[in-house]
Amino acid sequence: MTKAGSKGGNLRDKLDGNELDLSLSDLNEVPVKELAALPKATILDLSCNKLTSLPADFCGLTHLVKLDLSKNKLQQLPADFGRLVNLQHLDLLNNRLVTLPVSFAQLKSLKWLDLKDNPLDPALAKVAGDCLDEKQCKQCANKVLQHMKAVQADQERERQRRLEVEREAEKKREAKQRAKEAQERELRKREKAEEKERRRKEYDALKAAKREQEKKPKKETNQAPKPKAGSRPRKPPPRRPSRTWAVLKLLLLLLLCAAGGLLACRVPELRRQPLCAGVNTVYDSAVRGLRGHDILQWVLQADSQQ
Repeated sequence: MTKAGSKGGNLRDKLDGNELDLSLSDLNEVPVKELAALPKATILDLSCNKLTSLPADFCGLTHLVKLDLSKNKLQQLPADFGRLVNLQHLDLLNNRLVTLPVSFAQLKSLKWLDLKDNPLDPALAKVAGDCLDEKQCKQCANKVLQHMKAVQADQERERQRRLEVEREAEKKREAKQRAKEAQERELRKREKAEEKERRRKEYDALKAAKREQEKKPKKETNQAPKPKAGSRPRKPPPRRPSRTWAVLKLLLLLLLCAAGGLLACRVPELRRQPLCAGVNTVYDSAVRGLRGHDILQWVLQADSQQ
């Protein structure tokens, strides 16, 4: 690439007052750093070179008042071209420009503009018109600035509309997220309540079972267990005869034997027998001893009458 510093020596040598002529220098790129070091060069001629684009830092040359970029191969201008707020005269004749950056509307000091011989967008070409004389070039500058301000306003409105759409979409997403979170909280709350109710029922069931278990031994001592349905009732175990009962039966048997022997000895035919004589003697002695009792006397009288 060819630069002005290597082609034509030091830029200061080409500086004539406030004018710097770098036309016909076969430049492929602009020596921005060297130009920035020459703030006195408010008029810059870069015409008739081989420039296809301008670097972004070119927009930092805010001291420029007049700029000639005609007869190059520029396809576009930097997005921040509007930073050249002191620019009053701009020649873009015979390049390859189709559109201008939106920031072009910020060139409030621009008084002269030539856009002839560029493949401009039809709308922009209609606004720019011809630049055949001083008056038409001034009109071109004014009309293009107004047009670019309108384009800037339209783009700003579109940007605001997109921002509003994005904000609305964000609000909807947030509302949806909040609704989802609220639903999840409600679900967790309901599940927690159901779990609590289930545990309470288990606790009540355990307490009821414990109370039933405590009552069960008392019932078993008071009543025999009920037979299950379909099962045969158990027979009570046979009682074993106690020793007292055996003694009573023995005494009763002895009394019966004694009474039988006594009755037998009272029979006249047996009274004279030796055994019966002793029995009758004992009986008579017992009767005499008991005659003092009225009740027994009555019983004995009834017996003797029989």
